[in-house]
Amino acid sequence: MLKLLWLIPTLPLLSSLVLMLGAGRHSKTLVASCGVGSVGLAALITLSIAAGFNADDSHRQLLWHWFSVAGLSTDFALYLDGLSLVMLMVVTGIGFLIHLYAAGYMYDDPDYARFFACMNLFLAAMLILILADNLVLLYLGWEAVGLCSYLLIGFWYQDPANGMAARKAFVITRVGDAALIIGLFLLYAELGSLDIATLMSAANERWPNGSTTATVAALLLLGGAVGKSAQLPLQSWLPDAMAGPTPVSALIHAATMVTAGVYLIARCHPLFMLSSVAMTTVAVVGLLTLLLSGCSALVQTDIKRILAYSTISQIGYMFLALGVGAWSAAIFHLVTHAFFKALLFLCAGSVILALQHRQEITEMGGLGRRMPFIFGCFLIGCACLAALPFTSGYFSKEPILAQAWAQSPLLWFGGALGALITALYSFRLIFVVFFGELTTEPKPLQRPGWVALKMPSALALLALLALFGGALELPLATVLPGIEAHPPLLIAALNTLIPILGVLACYSLYRLNPELLVRLKQLPGSAALRQFWQQGWGFDRLYDRLLRHPVLWLARVNRNDVADRLSQGIVALSRLSHQLLVEVQSGQVRWYAGIMTCGIVLLIGLGVFI
Repeated sequence: MLKLLWLIPTLPLLSSLVLMLGAGRHSKTLVASCGVGSVGLAALITLSIAAGFNADDSHRQLLWHWFSVAGLSTDFALYLDGLSLVMLMVVTGIGFLIHLYAAGYMYDDPDYARFFACMNLFLAAMLILILADNLVLLYLGWEAVGLCSYLLIGFWYQDPANGMAARKAFVITRVGDAALIIGLFLLYAELGSLDIATLMSAANERWPNGSTTATVAALLLLGGAVGKSAQLPLQSWLPDAMAGPTPVSALIHAATMVTAGVYLIARCHPLFMLSSVAMTTVAVVGLLTLLLSGCSALVQTDIKRILAYSTISQIGYMFLALGVGAWSAAIFHLVTHAFFKALLFLCAGSVILALQHRQEITEMGGLGRRMPFIFGCFLIGCACLAALPFTSGYFSKEPILAQAWAQSPLLWFGGALGALITALYSFRLIFVVFFGELTTEPKPLQRPGWVALKMPSALALLALLALFGGALELPLATVLPGIEAHPPLLIAALNTLIPILGVLACYSLYRLNPELLVRLKQLPGSAALRQFWQQGWGFDRLYDRLLRHPVLWLARVNRNDVADRLSQGIVALSRLSHQLLVEVQSGQVRWYAGIMTCGIVLLIGLGVFI
């Protein structure tokens, strides 16, 4: 089955091309079959490979020689080991379920074919990124993922706000991409290769622990990871990315794009382990991100923005795990997060459709009685997100907190505080949206029978994965360093109890004693603090003042600078030449004959004297 590895990214890519070339002429049944079926086949091939894969093995599949330039020889080759196999299963498996749901969710959209063309291209780009044998091919997939995110976030481009959100995501992630490409230049200049295995081996041989060059290279790669994974200080694009259709949000947050940064650091872990500065920076970035975004999630009123900030926070946990050396725990949390975050987004999509595209939770309430299946799935997702005992989220988050304690009690305290905040905003959603009085009557979704079955089927499978995904054993033992921390009994007990305390506190505020919540909101400075958190801690305003406004001012001041005058001179010269040619076209035969005679004499003269 390993010979079929090349088909995994190829099938979604081919289906994307077929749907693009079809230009919307295919029937919706054919579009759904092509879009969903190709991803389903890729998932089946992945499962077949996984069934016969030995965790100690690795496999390289050379497709063709790509290019040779100035000593850099690069192949278009795919590489499979335990880490890339885990990522493949997440992307194809969760991607298939999201596609299955999207076939029903987007059924009424006139651009049905364009949607699946972009979604499949997005998946193909992510699969190339994961399977890349070298950093050049990885960078190709990295940039293609950024392009596809622009196309999908701005899918409903008729609304200018959606176009603005897509441009914001594209521009901010380009900042991180610039750091990444500089990091690749540095690695090639110092080590002479961009093949990942060769590069990591050479880094260990040539750079000692604490090497300044290794630190700079690792921090540059971290810059790329921070941009794609929406971590501080490049996190502000992700909440606005909710402008895209809900299945797009699920795909970006659960199976693609934001997990790319985590994968990059894990794949290059030998380089990061050479620098304690880089490792500490990764941990601190993750910790600050999970706390700041958790606070923002507490005060949001848009259901999708709450989930967006929760994604930023959970990716922060993964970065914290990477920074403290809990490599396998970071990837395990990535896997379980994909299960429950896809479930939460797709449940949110069902709520939004039922309420005629309302997204404000203040317009929701009492939906548990009207939508019991969605309520049950959403409750499972929130329990996993809050890391309640015996859920997949608990089994993946507990090792992160245990290793954080082993590294630094301060890091553990920040992670534990983040767990408390996560439980608060998760069950705030449950109590506001599904409990209380019915605010808006949900409308039954009208879909053909074969389409209507796909949405609950995808949700049911994701709910099962979210509940029992913590029992999975990932083939990472030979790929990533194994670190098993055993914190004191008190710390282990607190890791379990803190999420439960958060749920109980949320229940007290929103169900038992809502008057206390009202009084808290009336405290001096409470409104200003809520607004500050709701605006994402003012990062957009800060970037406007530090970067955007100065650049615009400089452009206005230099409106007629030397470069403009040069271009204006070229325009003036073109106009003058055009005017002279116009004068030549007089319409008089004698004038044309005279010009021809002069031309002939000039040519004869050139022939004689030159």
